[in-house]
Amino acid sequence: MASSTLHNVRFAGMASCVPKRIVSNLADCKPQIRAERERLVRNIGIETRRIAQEWQCFSDLAFEATEKLLDSLQWRKEEIDALIVVTQSPDYLIPATAIILQDRLGLSQATIAFDVNLGCSAYPFGIHLLGSMIAAGGIKKGLLLVGDRSASINDPIFSDAGTATALEFNENAPPMHFDLNSDGSGYKAIMLPVGGHREPVGMQHLVPFRKDESDHWHRATDLVLDGPAVLSFSTQRVPPAVEKLLAYAGTSKDEVDYFVFHQANRMINETIRKKLGLPAERVPSTLHDFGNSSGASLPVTMTARINKELEASRKRVLLSGFGIGLSWGTALVDIENAKFPDLIEA
Repeated sequence: MASSTLHNVRFAGMASCVPKRIVSNLADCKPQIRAERERLVRNIGIETRRIAQEWQCFSDLAFEATEKLLDSLQWRKEEIDALIVVTQSPDYLIPATAIILQDRLGLSQATIAFDVNLGCSAYPFGIHLLGSMIAAGGIKKGLLLVGDRSASINDPIFSDAGTATALEFNENAPPMHFDLNSDGSGYKAIMLPVGGHREPVGMQHLVPFRKDESDHWHRATDLVLDGPAVLSFSTQRVPPAVEKLLAYAGTSKDEVDYFVFHQANRMINETIRKKLGLPAERVPSTLHDFGNSSGASLPVTMTARINKELEASRKRVLLSGFGIGLSWGTALVDIENAKFPDLIEA
């Protein structure tokens, strides 16, 4: 889409929840692959990750984040007009997780509730979607729940998390600027090839067929990730998108307090930061401690690294999410007097 601006939408607050369970890419790997893992950790920058318990869904984490956020804001549940869930980890294929959470959270039956299927770029897209509904009129207060349950013991990259963001109508709110893009020609770079209607799960898909260099067996139901393609896409598309949005908003890099990027891996994120010429202190990172938490990585990073600063005074934040689809979205948001509870563990 062309760059766009939303008016009358206030960023009211955000909360993030991660599982209590911590897994180390070094301490919890097999001794025979320790040296290889040490090299991997140096490259990707991820040492520990958060993995949900077997009984936990993404929605359980998002529920905890939402309850904490509503309590911090002192919003009444009957005031919530819309609930949007952006995830690739729904409780069920049908019905939508948002509708289940509407009831579980005790929201009014008049609440608009629906799901959106999106991963790494989810946060800017979700803010724009809910913000557009509020800017159009009729909706005064809304909640955006973003996150995934995508981690596994064997995969060294992904973490689980659930987050909640509150937006509200406010005629005095500063404008929000966006630039959102999609390129479906690269859909095979990050995908689950089995499990949808194109190729339903069969018995043959559950049989391990390949052993990797870390001595782990793989199945056809596992995530397929083309690392070189993702690296090329991210480092080529994201820096120009950031520059484009700044020019559209009439803002310089020096006028932005923080640049928060999707936490892909150290190589990708450092390449983007250096291409844009940004100082490390204005680019918070949670890769080392939380890994890649998919669509939740932007709010998790804001919560874990700069929530006190965001609560203390007005800050201009550039948010950039990129990945699965392929898709990439950038948002420029001014945040003032918003609530940012400390990170929740559940």
